[in-house]
Formats: sequence, structure tokens, C-alpha cells
Amino acid sequence: MNFRLTFPVTPFSSPLQYADRLLLMGSCFAEEIGERLQGHYFDALVNPHGILYNPISITQSIHSYLDNKVYSQEDLFQQGDLWHSWDHHSRFSGLDPQTVLAGINAQQEAAAKRLEEADWLMITLGSAHTYTLQETGKVVGNCHKVPASAFYKKMLNAQDIISALDNAMHRLFFRNRKVKILFTISPVRYVRDGVVENNLSKAILLQAVHHMVNKFDRLFYFPAYELVVDDLRDYRFYKEDLVHPNEMAIDYVWQHFINAGLADKTLFNQISDLNRAAAHRPFNPEGKQHQQFVKTYFNKVEQLIKEHPSLPLQSLSDRFTSQLL
Repeated sequence: MNFRLTFPVTPFSSPLQYADRLLLMGSCFAEEIGERLQGHYFDALVNPHGILYNPISITQSIHSYLDNKVYSQEDLFQQGDLWHSWDHHSRFSGLDPQTVLAGINAQQEAAAKRLEEADWLMITLGSAHTYTLQETGKVVGNCHKVPASAFYKKMLNAQDIISALDNAMHRLFFRNRKVKILFTISPVRYVRDGVVENNLSKAILLQAVHHMVNKFDRLFYFPAYELVVDDLRDYRFYKEDLVHPNEMAIDYVWQHFINAGLADKTLFNQISDLNRAAAHRPFNPEGKQHQQFVKTYFNKVEQLIKEHPSLPLQSLSDRFTSQLL
């Protein structure tokens, strides 16, 4: 008897290579996958604007990279003691506006460079809802706990999203003729909008994304949303807030992502093994057995560095070196 509906995930027609340069943007789920990519030594830049949820803010950030926009103090506002940007996540906020701008513009520069040379742009859409400042008509990427009365809330329709994505994609393809784009829909449930509203929002995002994927050859879709909602389909795979997928669910999606999307699984598995060894915590760090264990894995890292000199594995080597007596 089957108690779960599983489904095959179509392998990528152009699988990821370790040499690829990646840019990930979007919701907090993009950060979960991005951190795992970085932890396995992929060259991945993750969320240069911080977490963004709606397609308008994501495409606006893409335009800012293509325009080489430099933010100034006029782009900031002060709320209480902190300075914020309406375009950015609160991770950039701070007491000193110049410090805030330095952080924002450093990421702008990195993102603009990465977009020019990227092999993959991975976009995770979270919600079709937007919040627009009543005072200026600007769609914001983050409300920064400003009272709701300062915004108009709107549910985008599929055509709104398609138009925004289409414009951004055409500009990007003109500048970077090799980039491929992978879309995912975040499995995070935005129940603060309402359960019905959340489901409608996800449906609109799915409709828009599949329209885009069917239109362009270099656009792809990975079913992260369906793996959590239709395959796992159980609150056991969510955190206590019943909104965010838990570690087990994210690992499940990650494994499907690797199986479907990665070209060199042998190298990936070698790095995974080294990561597990580096995370090992012995009872007796100075013991002969552990010291031999460390030497063995140190030599494995050094051999991998020789075979793949472009991989940034020195930090992994240093983790083993620090344990040697």
C-alpha cells in the first residue's frame, strides 16, 4: 500500500558544472539551496539584495544590476534608529547610513559583475502579493515593519508577472548570451495572507513561470514546491511555525536537485564525504586513531586540490590542518 504520491524529477537538459558561475535570487528557500551549493564549493552568489519574495522586486533588482546602479542616501529612509532601503532586506539596515550604503553597493557591484558572466540565474518566487508605498507608488522589497497603513497590498495577476519577467529576461539575454535561468516556486506557505490567498498566489506564480519556461529555450523549472506540497505532503516536514519546510524537507529537495541537475556527481560525492569528515567531533582529538583519520582526509583534500585547482578548497584543507598535532 502506498501512502505517498512520488513523481520523477526530469533531469536538467543542461546539468550544472562545478565550473559554472551561479546567481541565486528570491525567497528564503533560495538561501537554503544557495547555502548548500556554497557549502559544496560551487561558485554561487546568493541574494545580493537579501531575501525578496515578489516577482516585481526581484526583476527590479535585476534591472539595477544591469544598470550598474549605485545607491545613495536619497535611496534610504530612517525608521526609528535604523536606516533602511525599500529595495533591500533588513540585513542591510543599520544605524549609520554610510555603512548601510557601503554594504548595499558592494553587493550591487558583485551582482552586476556576476550577471554579466553567470552561467545560471536561479530565481525562487515566493508570493504574488506586492506592497506599494502609498506616498510614492513604489513597490517595496521589504516593509521593514512600517505600519501596514503606509502600503497598498495587491495580488499580481499572471500577466503582470509575465510582463515583468519577460522584460528582464530580454535585457539579460542581450547582455549575457550564455546564461540559463532556473525557476522554482518556494514551498514556504505565506499563511499570513490567508490560506486561500496563499494557494491562489502560488497558482498565479506557477502559471506565469510555466508560460515563461515554454517561451524561452534557456528557461527551466525545478519542482521544489511540488516535492514538498505533493510528495512529502505532511506537517511533519515543516518547522514549528507550520510555514517553513524543516531541515529534513529541504534535504529531500536538495537531494532531488543534485540528482536531476548536477553533471559530476563523483566530485560532488567526494566533497560531501570530506565535509562530513571535517564536521566529525572526536572524543579524543589528540588520540592516534583520530590523528590518522585527520591525516587521511587531509591527503584526500590535497589530492582533490591538485586535480581541481579552480575549486576553492583551501579552507577545507585548513580545517583538517588545524586538527593535526
